Amino acid sequence: MGAFNRTVIDGKPFVLVPEEEFEDMMDVIMAKEIMARIEAGEETWPAELVYELFDTDSRIRTYRNYRKLSIAELAEAANITEPTLSEIETGKTTGSVDELKRIAVALKVDLDDLVVDMVD
Repeated sequence: MGAFNRTVIDGKPFVLVPEEEFEDMMDVIMAKEIMARIEAGEETWPAELVYELFDTDSRIRTYRNYRKLSIAELAEAANITEPTLSEIETGKTTGSVDELKRIAVALKVDLDDLVVDMVD
């Protein structure tokens, strides 16, 4: 890091930082904040999952497979029938908001993570 210039504007002290060094400092601060969230238990997603979520025709199936759950296991965890889950997962029906919320809870994701493509 280089030397910073100090100045006073309208009676308030300021430090002038070269833009590149300011950006580096902000990157360090943001990285520390992200690492603190991860250390506190926030889940991270592997790149492969993120890429698949962009391309999938069923975000529910993608998350279900990522969580290594069968349709029967997810249906039981979400307290819905297997045929209903199958129809929601394949897009034959959208499912009620209540059903989608229960699926999201069972998959440990936000409801928004499941319905992002349904809002078109």
